[in-house]
Amino acid sequence: MYSNNKECVAMLLAGGQGTRLYSLTRDLAKPAVSFGGKYRIIDFPLSNCINSGIDTIGVLTQYKPFDLNQYIGNGQPWDLDRLSGGVFVLPPYMRSEGSEWYKGTANAIYQNIEFVDKFSPQYVLVLSGDHIYKMDYAQMLDYHKQKGADCTIAVIDVTKEEASRFGIMNTNPDDSVYEFEEKPKHPKSTNASMGIYIFTWEKLRKYLIADEADKSSSNDFGKNIIPNMLKDGQKLFAYRFAGYWKDVGTIASLWEANMDLLNERSGLNLSDSGWKIYCRSMAEPPHYVGYDATIENSIVTEGCEINGTVRNSVVSSGVKIGKGAVVEDCTLLPNARIEAGAQVRYAIVGNNAVIGKNATVGGAQDAPVQGEWQIAVVGPGASVADGQVVPIKAMVD
Repeated sequence: MYSNNKECVAMLLAGGQGTRLYSLTRDLAKPAVSFGGKYRIIDFPLSNCINSGIDTIGVLTQYKPFDLNQYIGNGQPWDLDRLSGGVFVLPPYMRSEGSEWYKGTANAIYQNIEFVDKFSPQYVLVLSGDHIYKMDYAQMLDYHKQKGADCTIAVIDVTKEEASRFGIMNTNPDDSVYEFEEKPKHPKSTNASMGIYIFTWEKLRKYLIADEADKSSSNDFGKNIIPNMLKDGQKLFAYRFAGYWKDVGTIASLWEANMDLLNERSGLNLSDSGWKIYCRSMAEPPHYVGYDATIENSIVTEGCEINGTVRNSVVSSGVKIGKGAVVEDCTLLPNARIEAGAQVRYAIVGNNAVIGKNATVGGAQDAPVQGEWQIAVVGPGASVADGQVVPIKAMVD
């Protein structure tokens, strides 16, 4: 006999529409977007969980879930195909009193209280499915226990200029949280919330039920649960994280994270055998590099055919690049095709997109404008005609 009881259960919020990724998330959920040549964004929190010893994960899906559900499957690539625990896809479902979409991050967990109760956990780890990072959640859980916290929030130090884009945790010298500010114009600190929380389940359960009963609530952790716990004097602590972390919710940040893979100083290393990022990689033939091809400082995945020039780019599986084509500072998603003579710079080219012969997409840049690179996007399945020009920051859908 085995026990279903688990000390900690992870709940992974993966239902977001990802509107700021525009055409890249037209037909699939944001956590299912390709990253780094062979991965999906969701591979990172799933791998972090299993590497941290957390083997029971609920994945809460909603928007365009088919591709994500199919990708996760039974969880085997992440060693999550288990008799006790494992990975569970949790879409909204019909109840006796009716059904409804997940209304917010807190409501998504509320609708799955029965799932969490099934494992009788002491703690619940709440994660977002759209961040690129490697993190040992076991260390964060130990910190939560040592502090006797009701809620522990992972924070990362950002610059004063960046702080206005985040939820900011203002803390006392012992890192207890006394105030939470959502995207403050004049931040008091630079402790940016990473959207990673550990709650003592007994306490969170009560707050979720009370929040659901409040008809004026947005049913959101940042807007409602955290402020309500602070107001009631619950013990909230900030857990400081110093590694690589990036929210890839925009075109520019997704491109930047891919480019960080090519920069040794970025801190994003996917070759670390001590903390592997697992994925469901399709079986592809080896990549082929032609006689006239040039590849510099790039990641090229299996199944590619390179006959042109590739510099400082991430090339996903099944991509084909024709003779005389130049690809620089780009992210090419699976099965994209760059025809002969095309010039593609500072761009993201979606799955199965085609760039015609001698077409021009994007263009060279010296520096980001107002902190953001001007990335051209060719959406999944889109075509750029022979000789067509797609300017900087344009989008072909």
